[in-house]
Amino acid sequence: MNNKIYDVIIVGAGPGGLYTAYGLTKIFNSQKKILIVDAGNDLDHRKCPIITGQCKKCCQCNPCNIMQGFGGAGAFSDFKYNITNHFGGTLAEKIGSEQALSLMKTVDTINTKLLDDRVPKMFSSKNSSLKKKCTQNGLRLLDADIRHLGTDNGLLLLKKMYLELRQSGVEFLFNTKLETFGWAYPYYQTRVPCSDDLIQTKNLVFAVGRSGSKWMIDQCKRLHVQTNSSRIDLGIRYELPYEVFSDITEELYEGKIVYRTDTYEDSVRTFCMNPHGSVVAENTNGIVTVNGHSYEDTSKHTDNTNFALLVSQKFTKPFTNGDEFGKITATLSNLLAGGEVIVQRYGK
Repeated sequence: MNNKIYDVIIVGAGPGGLYTAYGLTKIFNSQKKILIVDAGNDLDHRKCPIITGQCKKCCQCNPCNIMQGFGGAGAFSDFKYNITNHFGGTLAEKIGSEQALSLMKTVDTINTKLLDDRVPKMFSSKNSSLKKKCTQNGLRLLDADIRHLGTDNGLLLLKKMYLELRQSGVEFLFNTKLETFGWAYPYYQTRVPCSDDLIQTKNLVFAVGRSGSKWMIDQCKRLHVQTNSSRIDLGIRYELPYEVFSDITEELYEGKIVYRTDTYEDSVRTFCMNPHGSVVAENTNGIVTVNGHSYEDTSKHTDNTNFALLVSQKFTKPFTNGDEFGKITATLSNLLAGGEVIVQRYGK
């Protein structure tokens, strides 16, 4: 058994954890000793049996190589990067709009630097002619600058980031599910399963994403950190011929379009458009859902476009666990489909 002390321990090797480590080592030139722990595999060992042709449906791999591991749940996604405060989280509410946009632009600069001469164009919906058309039809097109890296360029970016972080002395611990963090002055500490090593730090960063949300809530309870999880997004993913949405995707790549219903005033919005893309299965803690991929390489394009249509629900007190509500809803959906995702054809 070893006792290892780090300046910073980051739980989660998704975007939140990776850009935190990159900022400390590359932007601030910190000499801090950093450890990143993730429940999934390193990038080279993230192989989904569906994609490799070993399974026709989700095999319930543990960990899920689509949702967990280096790069996070977005490692094999469409790799779109949106620069906006109008959707995608509540960072602006916490640090202010200008600072939030500044951080987003910093990440975009990091991405373009890592990709060298393979930098894709930046799309923008701010001055789009489609804004007027949306308004005339009772819709609202949200402002955003959008850079589509593509699944292939995204993987290249992640490989370069991994090399740079390792060269900067960042350590990684993959395929490791930590049980709990405790506090023993002056350190946060936990034991690593199997090896039983004790790792300690004065600075602990949780960047666990959707897959680790329940684990994070448990840690916050133990560390007496107040949490609030009262919002949930529910929806479906559509797949249709590319030509149907080509007016939108060719100008904007992705249009975030919002419709407010008359009866209940719910906000329904499009999300995660994947032109010439494909629909893929995901497994989040045993719940099977779907996502969309799209490649920059035209040889990997399909004849279809897919996108999600979502409704957001923000619960009021005393109910504060939107994540659990979403989990139960998705579980019931899987149950109706015999452990798979419900698929329905629209039209005649």
